[in-house]
Amino acid sequence: MTEEFRPRILVFCCNWCSYAGADLAGIGRYQIDPHFRVVRTMCSARVDPEWIMEAFRLGADGVMVAGCHPGDCHYIGGNYRTRRRIALLRSLLSQFGLDPERLHLEWISAGEAEKFASSVNGFIRRVGALGPSPYRETAARTDGVAAEEAAHA
Repeated sequence: MTEEFRPRILVFCCNWCSYAGADLAGIGRYQIDPHFRVVRTMCSARVDPEWIMEAFRLGADGVMVAGCHPGDCHYIGGNYRTRRRIALLRSLLSQFGLDPERLHLEWISAGEAEKFASSVNGFIRRVGALGPSPYRETAARTDGVAAEEAAHA
């Protein structure tokens, strides 16, 4: 019997807008698919491209970066830098055997709880349609080896 595919999604949220929108979505009891984890950052520009690539290497099926709307960044132009970085990373993903659709950028303000919920749900559906990341199996084997090595240490 095969288990239903449940995508592993990582969502980087800026502290000032999208994280507050996520919090408001929780308070408002919006229905959100539970197959994601949030990483809170001070600004979307603080999300290092290496973190995104590391998430994929470790078996994430999709990564979403959520930040303030352009022009509303608490750090002046952080979201403009984020937009350029995500565009560059999306162009590089295919060179690593990943569909660029596995990386998504969304602008969500603190008052947009419904947008947070619909954006995350939509992204989870899109990644679910793509299937498991090609790195997922490799990451599982690597984790198994690391766990076995730790047990023998």
